[in-house]
Amino acid sequence: MRRVAAAGAMVLVAWSGPPVAARTAGMIAGRSVEGRQIKAVELGRPGAGNPMLVVGCIHGNECAGEAVVAALRKRTGAITGDLWVVAGLNPDGRAHGTRTNANGVDLNRNFPFGWRPAARDSMEYPGRHALSEPEARFAYRLVRTIHPAITIWFHQSLALVDASGGDIAIERRYARLVGLPVRQLTRYHGSVATWQDHAFPGATAFVVELPPGQLTASAARRYADGVIALLRTLPVGS
Repeated sequence: MRRVAAAGAMVLVAWSGPPVAARTAGMIAGRSVEGRQIKAVELGRPGAGNPMLVVGCIHGNECAGEAVVAALRKRTGAITGDLWVVAGLNPDGRAHGTRTNANGVDLNRNFPFGWRPAARDSMEYPGRHALSEPEARFAYRLVRTIHPAITIWFHQSLALVDASGGDIAIERRYARLVGLPVRQLTRYHGSVATWQDHAFPGATAFVVELPPGQLTASAARRYADGVIALLRTLPVGS
């Protein structure tokens, strides 16, 4: 095992599969630039096949999706498949109330597919190079490790489901389940959903834009129930 002590680095462990942050049963954990923990937690039926991934917050000032993840963690008895959840990928931005991470990088512009440089003072600064940020590397390695069949990335505050480039039937199904319209937003260079849809043919990653402000408890349950219903459409092993 090799431990990397630098600030914002990940703790790598030897195990079968691509290197990821420290892994224990049902959890994969890493660190942000400022050392805050990032956790991916496995719910439902671990190892059932065709896992689903839900990320509540990637922009630190758009974190209503964390309530959806919290609602999912309260509904584990209803989860019949393999579900991974990350409450927040950007804990430093969350702490500081910023869209970007502590390095001023927009994590949703820091992924490999279509990455392009931009001015350092841009609100959507993509970093020095693709995957320059520990939070983006965590998500990259997580996805490459668990190979989610469906990934939902929660954002705010347009109140819609983005036709993000995966299976439009899946995106429309979730939109119907939660009562949101489907629209196609701009395809941004270096975005995580675009990278996933390009790198993993047959899988679908898409963005759900939640309404402005905090979600009520009933709204969080509605979005969580939509996740559970969508997960049930995926085949699982015995």
